[in-house]
Amino acid sequence: MKSNKQRRQEIKAQRLRRSERQIQIRRVNARPVNRPVGTEPVTPALLRHNNSYGIPDFVQRGYYQDRPLRCKDCGIEEVWTAVQQRWWYEVAQGDVWTVAFALPPLSPARTRAKSRSPTHSCGGVGGEINGP
Repeated sequence: MKSNKQRRQEIKAQRLRRSERQIQIRRVNARPVNRPVGTEPVTPALLRHNNSYGIPDFVQRGYYQDRPLRCKDCGIEEVWTAVQQRWWYEVAQGDVWTVAFALPPLSPARTRAKSRSPTHSCGGVGGEINGP
């Protein structure tokens, strides 16, 4: 005959084994997440806390997706990628209600836009030439 203490230990061990089996079964039967191409999953625990009653659309969706962006400085159309959004919200701890509005200073698109601008300087004088 076993003591109550031994029997409780056996029951706990049996429950532990059963729960481990259930976890393994769930992992095997888990369906892959259906996300569109070019998206990144959201980790809500890494987002900066805010006191808003609303939930941003990307958190409700469960993933970041590429968004169009028009730079406020140069007017070029770019894409704010899901990877960049994930970095902004989860790593840099940007506010969840903010969005990008300008290209990074060293981006190739911004460099191209600057090289296309017709600004001519007067040999060290510091003015612009507006015509002949």
